[in-house]
Parts: sequence; structure tokens; C-alpha cells
Amino acid sequence: MRKLLFFVIIFGFSSSIQAQKYSKEVLDSMYSITQQTKLELTKPKSIKLMAVGDIMMGTNFPNDSYLPPEGKGPFDNVNVILTQADILFGNLEGTLTDEGENAKRCSDPSKCYSFRSPESYGKYLEETGFDVMSIANNHIGDFGAIGIKNTSKTLEKHNIAYAGIFAQPSTIFEKNGITYGFCAFAPNKDCIKIHNLTNAKKIVEELKQKADIVIVSFHGGAEGLKHTHVTRKTERFYGEDRGNVYKFAHTMIDAGADVIIGHGPHVSRAFEVYKNKFIAYSLGNFCTYSRFNLDGIKGYAPIAEIEIDLDGNFMKGKLHSAKQIDEVYPFIDEKKRALKEIKKLTQEDFPESKLIFDEDGSFTQQKE
Repeated sequence: MRKLLFFVIIFGFSSSIQAQKYSKEVLDSMYSITQQTKLELTKPKSIKLMAVGDIMMGTNFPNDSYLPPEGKGPFDNVNVILTQADILFGNLEGTLTDEGENAKRCSDPSKCYSFRSPESYGKYLEETGFDVMSIANNHIGDFGAIGIKNTSKTLEKHNIAYAGIFAQPSTIFEKNGITYGFCAFAPNKDCIKIHNLTNAKKIVEELKQKADIVIVSFHGGAEGLKHTHVTRKTERFYGEDRGNVYKFAHTMIDAGADVIIGHGPHVSRAFEVYKNKFIAYSLGNFCTYSRFNLDGIKGYAPIAEIEIDLDGNFMKGKLHSAKQIDEVYPFIDEKKRALKEIKKLTQEDFPESKLIFDEDGSFTQQKE
């Protein structure tokens, strides 16, 4: 009788443990499902991505006279727009470093265009809400390896994703329940090459397996007033192969990219929608304090706002026109000159995209 009672007690105790274990597993499973449901419910139905061109907020090389006066933030006059973005992108045209000697050979430093912004300027990028930046361009190596290292360190300190150099060809970051893959390319020696389409495709394909949305940036194409059009051919400038940006952009979308953002020519270029994916071929200069030629169309500073669905397909957009003049940070251009320029170039270079621009800068794709 005692043995039977002991067996009943042990069996009951064991059953109780099993029941508790089973109950815990059920609760854990229910919690996991609840959290997943919450995540799905809080995910946005679409993404508002904003992109701007070259950013160089001031340089202390060759001397401090090329730094702006204290008290004025670089993006103060355009933050009303930029802070509305779900994802904000820019091209960092230079370095963020307090160390490093000029890596370029220049007999006259005043004519040597090397850009060294103080590391403290990283706070301006974070305050405005930049999420991701390209550092693949011809100025990332201006102050050698230490300049590249400190730029990377500064962006990391301010929680800004970046890519485009040998140490970081690509990156993945998450925001609002969506995972983004980002990579950047340029024709320059310190960067992941825009010419190597096989390698670029591989990077994009790998990102596509891990991320919901893949953003690709390129620094390419010839520079200046005579090079506003996308030629659909290899472009050269001062004897340098600046890539075939049309072929590059289309190849990256074929490989799985969702958004392509170009810069490098220092002038605005056309927009295109290819296979329902958005391409900006150049967003020109945006926030370039001193040392940059901002005459005429070089002073246009477009802000491209696009809305994409969760599959990365283009839904609609809006082009906000800003402007720069020498040693004045970007400000809203009431004459909307960037809009007029990009509208004209888009109609001339990519009529097949059927992008329709309204007077307020909104643009959509005309349906068949």
C-alpha cells in the first residue's frame, strides 16, 4: 500500500512537472506568436526614403578659414523636410577625422581639394536623422588610412550605417521592423569598384538573401555642366573611366536591388523607373560648404523623396528643390530650379519611364 501511495505521489509530481513544462512551452510559443503579430502590425505599409547628394560640411584643410562660423547647423534650413524621412541617405564627400596628413601631392595646398571635416561634425548628421551614407568616392582617401578609419569610427559613434570601402563593402541595418541592405561603389582606388559588375552583382545578391530592401549607391559619371545627360555609355573624365552608370544601375536591379542612388557629376541628372525600381542618376551637390564650385546648376541641391512598398517597388515620389550658394548651407528654393532641371532631363533621357511631374514636385509613373 505504501509503495502504491509512493508511486501515485511520484507519478503525480512528475505529471505536474511535465504539465508545467508543457504549459511553459505553450506560453513561450504564444508569446512568440504575439510578438511576431505585433511586429507585423507595427510594420509600415510603405517606406518614405529620402536621398541627397554630396555632403561636405566644411574642411580645416589647408586651414580653418574653410570652416563655417559656429552656431549654424548645416541642415537647419532643410530639416523641415529631411526629418520626415523613414530612411535618409547622403553621400559623405570627404572625411570626418581629426588626424591625418594630406595624401594628395599638391605643390600649392590652396589648390589641393582635400576635405577634412572635424569628427565633431558627425553630430549634425545624427541630429538630422541620417540613417545610411556612402563613403565610396574620390575623397574618402584624402587623409590616408587614418582618415578612412576615423570616418568609419565617427559614423559608427553616431549610429549611421555606411559602406563602400574595402573594410566594409556592404552593411545591413534594421529600422521599424524592416531590414535594409546597403552597398556603395565608385571608380576610385580606396573604394569598391563600379567597373567590376561581377563582384557588384555578388554583393547585391548576398544582401538580397538577408534584407527586405536593398539600396545601392554609386559615385560615377563625368563631371560638370556639360555632363548632365546619361549617355548609356562608359563615361570618361580627365582620362579616368567613370563607369557606365546606366548599365551599372540596370545590372544591380536585375541582381535584386530595389533603389539606386547616384552622385558624383556635381550636377543633377535624370530619374528613371526600371522594372518598378527607382533610379536617381545624380543628386549633385547638397551640403558643400566652400571649396566647391556652385555656379548655376551646380548650386542646385535636390532632395529626392520616394515612397516604395515593402517589396521595394516604386509607388510615387516628390522632388524638393533646395539650393546652395558659396559658403551658405542649403536652403529651400522657392523657384524650384532643381525640379525644373530634373524634370527636363528625365523627359529627355528616359521618356520610356513615363514619369509625370506636378508643379509641387510630386511625380508618379503614368500607367498604360
